[in-house]
Amino acid sequence: MQGYYYVNDRAQVNGNHEVHIGSCFWLGLATKKTSLGYFYNCKDAVAKAKTIYSKVDGCKYCCPECHNS
Repeated sequence: MQGYYYVNDRAQVNGNHEVHIGSCFWLGLATKKTSLGYFYNCKDAVAKAKTIYSKVDGCKYCCPECHNS
């Protein structure tokens, strides 16, 4: 299912910037985020985010198939 994705501009302690779908609760806690656009899956959204940040991971809750650490 297509969704609108964002990347959190504030890195986690491990240096990763998390990718979230727009409806994710945890995205609401982000003070600054960058819009990535509509994608059919988190893998494409993560790939787009990697053009902005070198360390990117999917959110454990809304993008579990793209969460690695």
